[in-house]
Amino acid sequence: MADLSNWAFPPEMQPSTEDARFDLEGALDSMVLLRAEVPEDAFTAGILGTERIGNGVVIRDDGLVLTIGYLITEATTIWLNTNAGTAVAGHPLAYDQPTGFGLVQPLGKLGVPTLRRGTAASCRVGDEVVVAGHGGRKHALKARLIAKREFAGYWEYVLDEALFTAPAHPHWSGAALIGAEGRLLGIGSLMVQEELGGRNVQGNMMVPIDLLDPILEDLLKLGRAQRQARPWLGVYATEVKGHVVVSGLAGGGPAERGGVQVGDIVIEVAGARVNGLADLFRKIWGVGSAGVEVPMTLVREGSVSRVRVPSADRQDLLKKPSLH
Repeated sequence: MADLSNWAFPPEMQPSTEDARFDLEGALDSMVLLRAEVPEDAFTAGILGTERIGNGVVIRDDGLVLTIGYLITEATTIWLNTNAGTAVAGHPLAYDQPTGFGLVQPLGKLGVPTLRRGTAASCRVGDEVVVAGHGGRKHALKARLIAKREFAGYWEYVLDEALFTAPAHPHWSGAALIGAEGRLLGIGSLMVQEELGGRNVQGNMMVPIDLLDPILEDLLKLGRAQRQARPWLGVYATEVKGHVVVSGLAGGGPAERGGVQVGDIVIEVAGARVNGLADLFRKIWGVGSAGVEVPMTLVREGSVSRVRVPSADRQDLLKKPSLH
């Protein structure tokens, strides 16, 4: 696996202890480097790889680590490294697909501070924030919150209000978004292009921490939230000139088996017109729970085609963690 320690932000891009209104060093020491190994035959191996590296943040006194879920999906081996050099094995407790959060329980003592959780509502667009990865101040970035808005990901993922920061942190996966009071406001998910002041800039999309509290106890006890499992089709879609177009299909997934093809334009779900990517996924989820048949109207090479796709629970396709 790659060494992510041999780099640093320029000093002027790093947050300073003098300017911080909280214990900056303590907050940064709550970060861990997360390394996960996934079997080659795992469902997500072809898309996300078998070796994944990112960040996590300790959010409870028992060492519980919060990260972005795609890092630990189907992982069989996880190692956590602290800023002090401690290495501890971890167990993947849960991955919540609707939010994107993942939880890891260290199997030994990390010996690091806890970063207390705040609320995204406490931060306004334009506020200064810190985006932090493992490695202390040299891997922490002074940034600003540049937007709060809906986000739709092509992999059947929607956030009603995601957080967007700039400039971009190059190792964003599982990075911590820290507010002015030293509280955790979000977890890094993606690098994105955003418009700022009439120009395009690279930034990061963060999952708001507010989404964790309602499901945390379920994730700890059950490994998943007690909510209706959403119907999953295995369709990757994008918006092109006002149309929602199928750009890819999960191999062997429900949509592929149901007759959906790459290049199809999705115009209706269950008889209701589709208006954008987020609307497509919400309409699919609105048909019922996982396993329901989803009627779709498609335009293919100028002709209208209607299919009925028997959906699945995506969780059923993933390898489950085992504790030895």
